[in-house]
Amino acid sequence: MLLHIIARGKIGHSPEAQLVDRYMKRIKWPSKITQLPDVGGKIPPIVSQMKLILLDEKGQSLTSMQFANILEDWRDNGANEARFMIGAADGFANQDRAKADLLLSFGAMTWPHLLARAMLAEQLFRAISILSKHPYHREG
Repeated sequence: MLLHIIARGKIGHSPEAQLVDRYMKRIKWPSKITQLPDVGGKIPPIVSQMKLILLDEKGQSLTSMQFANILEDWRDNGANEARFMIGAADGFANQDRAKADLLLSFGAMTWPHLLARAMLAEQLFRAISILSKHPYHREG
């Protein structure tokens, strides 16, 4: 299953970009990042068997194990892409939220978009590590 992050705004050569690159290179599943301008830009077309995940302040706050289990379930049930959307400063409209398979939150605090991208990349790496029984993740 392809793990696809689509994020508004350019990350450039920032320290956050280095973190994103660090974790994306370690993910063993197919993965990619698509950057869009703050406004407009072409969102890649929807593909069949795709799961849409919006990073959203109104979303669920999951444990790493819960997140890994969701990805495992989607993969094992034929999803070919998990598309993670990081919106612009104003977030997503209600009609966008209604189309999502999962609204995901990194807690009640507000996070900068660049840091949220790094946090998502790390959690994707952690989830894949959990599913492969790698000792990176420690419960407890």
